[in-house]
This record gives sequence, structure tokens and C-alpha cells, in this order.
Amino acid sequence: MEGTGNQEAAMKAISVEGLIKNYSSVRAVDRIDFDVGAGEIFGMLGPNGAGKTTTIECIEGLRNPDGGTIRVLGLDPQREGYELRERIGVQLQATALYERIRVREALKLFASFYRARSPWADDWEKLIEPLGLADKMSSYYHTLSGGQKQRLHIALALVHDPEILFLDELTTGLDPQARRAMWQLIKEIRDRGKTVFLTTHYMEEAEQLCDRVAILDHGRILALDSPADLIASLGGENRILFTLEDPYDVDCFQEIPHVSRVERIDSQVALYSSQSSKVLLELIKRADVSGWSLHDLHVQRATLEDVFLTLTGRALRE
Repeated sequence: MEGTGNQEAAMKAISVEGLIKNYSSVRAVDRIDFDVGAGEIFGMLGPNGAGKTTTIECIEGLRNPDGGTIRVLGLDPQREGYELRERIGVQLQATALYERIRVREALKLFASFYRARSPWADDWEKLIEPLGLADKMSSYYHTLSGGQKQRLHIALALVHDPEILFLDELTTGLDPQARRAMWQLIKEIRDRGKTVFLTTHYMEEAEQLCDRVAILDHGRILALDSPADLIASLGGENRILFTLEDPYDVDCFQEIPHVSRVERIDSQVALYSSQSSKVLLELIKRADVSGWSLHDLHVQRATLEDVFLTLTGRALRE
């Protein structure tokens, strides 16, 4: 039994129990518990002010918690922070670099912060080529685009080949194309054997990237599971959307079996159901019998945002 326990502990990259963090009279993090497995992409999802950044900074050892225990790679971030920082990489929401520092100079500077010699020191291109920065080695920081700066920040967090990579609101401010390119990059980093812990307030980002996600609001974890299982288990329903050529009382659609609720969304009618295929077949059958003219008929699958609405009863705050 003891061997099994040790094996399970070894597979946990991060373990958090009863974490509390207060700011004066405000409890930013309220007794949360979770583990992060080695080699997974773990996401903490929630609106701004939910406690995500406070949580990640406590785990990294940048803030002292007011209660609970944290272990990262078996280390206490407060008592063994120096040793821990040699093994983790951190990309903060804002990284301050001199405007006229060159990419190569920034990499060498950050590598000098660690005791071990960087594995990339003899060939920085091996680090930055997968990040799409191979042709920017001599470029000044201020000449880089927003997406290039974000990729450089990741490179700086990877200079010492860490075991865990922390990413806080990685894609905030990026355009959709740059955001998706960043998602692919994070998946590639995970595929190289790294554990990735990220915070985000973008629902789609968490759904696309994360093996598991914790939904956090007002400092508390409301749910924790894989995105697919959260959607399946917490009432995430598909929407069947369509427009009607002639006005009808939408209450008649509530009579269709397996429809949980009916809404008008502008000119569209939305039927919500966890069994959308059955509802769709019945809707088409009734439309044929009743002479309803259905247009733009399509199904929107449930998302993490639907789960968030189910849990909190309100839309995600930006």
C-alpha cells in the first residue's frame, strides 16, 4: 500500500489542499483543492477577478498563502522556492523587457538566472525555431509583434528546460489567428513531456487545450473535470436554432419531447436539449405536418460557456 501511495504522489506535478488567500477583508481564494498530473495541460478557467492569478502566483511561490498546503514537484514553494524555480518556467501576464534588448540577448540574460547551464546555450535556434522566431534572433524587442512577444516570453520561460510551464492569460490581446497558433504551440510543448498549467478567461481556449479544467469563480472551484465530461455531466445542452417564415407561438415547441426550454434569440427560435438528434427529428416531422417553414436550421453543440452559465446563472465577466 505504501508503494502505491508513493507512486500516486510521484505522478502529481502539483498538489493543492485547502488554499486560502486574503486581501484585507476580501477572500480571493477560498479553501480550494486540486491536483495536476504530470504531463497534462491543466487549465484554470474563470472571469477576471475569480482568483486565477492569485492561485497560480501562490503555486509559483510569488505570493504567500494564508492557509492550506501546496506542493509542486514535491516541494513547498515558500520554503523551497529557490530549488523550485530551477525546475519550473513562468510566463507572467506582463513581462518587462528593455525595448532595445535583442532576442538573443534576452535569451542569454534569462539563462544566466539559473545554476544549470541552459541546454540551448550552444544553439538557441533549437529553442526558438519551433516558436517561429528563428529569423528574429537579432531583432529588438520593441520591433516584435504582439504574438512574437508572447512567443518570446514562452521561450524565456523554457530556457532552462523546466518540468512545469506556468502560463497566465497567455493569449489575452492576441488576434484569433495568433491565438490559434499559440494553442498549437502549447500542445507541442506538452507533447515534449512538459506539464502545462494555464489560466484563462477564454472558454474556447480551455476547451481546445486542456486535458482537465477547473472552473473558478469568487475564489472557489465550482467544477473540475475534462471539458467533455463537464459538458456531459453538468447540464451542458445543445441548441437547435432556426427561424420561422410566419409568426408562431413558441410555446408550442415546448411540447416536443426532450426539449428542456425554448427561447427567442432575436429573430431565431432556440430549443435546448441534451438529446438534440431526437428533438431534431421530431421538429422536422411536426414542421411537415403543421406546415411550418423552418429556415437556417442548425445545431450548436454545448460548450464550456454553457456549463459556466449552468453553474453560475450568469454570463462570463470579461
